[in-house]
Amino acid sequence: MTAVTISRPFGRRLLSALLLAVLTPLLSACGFNTIPTQEEQVKAAWSQVLNQYQRRTDLIPNLVATVQGYATHEQQTFTDVVNARAKATQATVQLPPDALNNPQLFKEFEQNQANLTGALGRLMAIAENYPDLKANQNFLALQSQLEGTENRIAVARRDYIEAVRVYNTSLQTLPTMLWKLIWFHDNKPLPTFSISEQAQQAPTVKFNN
Repeated sequence: MTAVTISRPFGRRLLSALLLAVLTPLLSACGFNTIPTQEEQVKAAWSQVLNQYQRRTDLIPNLVATVQGYATHEQQTFTDVVNARAKATQATVQLPPDALNNPQLFKEFEQNQANLTGALGRLMAIAENYPDLKANQNFLALQSQLEGTENRIAVARRDYIEAVRVYNTSLQTLPTMLWKLIWFHDNKPLPTFSISEQAQQAPTVKFNN
């Protein structure tokens, strides 16, 4: 009978593979993957927040141009909207990939978006004084898109807040907090929105035509 010999490097690789095969389900079962998985869910929810705010930003030039065609004496309101949009856009473009780890940047982003919400609300309220504008088909289409976008923003913010709540709770409760102490030392609680939906709510954009 011929003896089968196994080289040491191969034997070590085989042993490592066997240990990995045994430990992976054990680590998963005891919550090792919970923190990184929930962190990725927070990042995905944050991306949706950014997407929906960008969607709103993209609507503004056409909206301003349409209202401006009827309300020529509301220049200050137009200026406020344009300036608020510029600041919100700049803040978003300059957000670093790790913005969620910088509470100050997050707060500035939120405040700029809230300011834009207020300016948009004042712009939409102008239509009450211009019946022809309220009946304009382009304005009505933009109004509908804005309503839908505001709803999407609300949903995206809600989903982000919930994802952060779940993630932050995992960092502070057993058994997952043990993995933070042992392995995920650098993971910190992530910021959530401090400005309420009510505070951000723009004046109604629905009109009785």
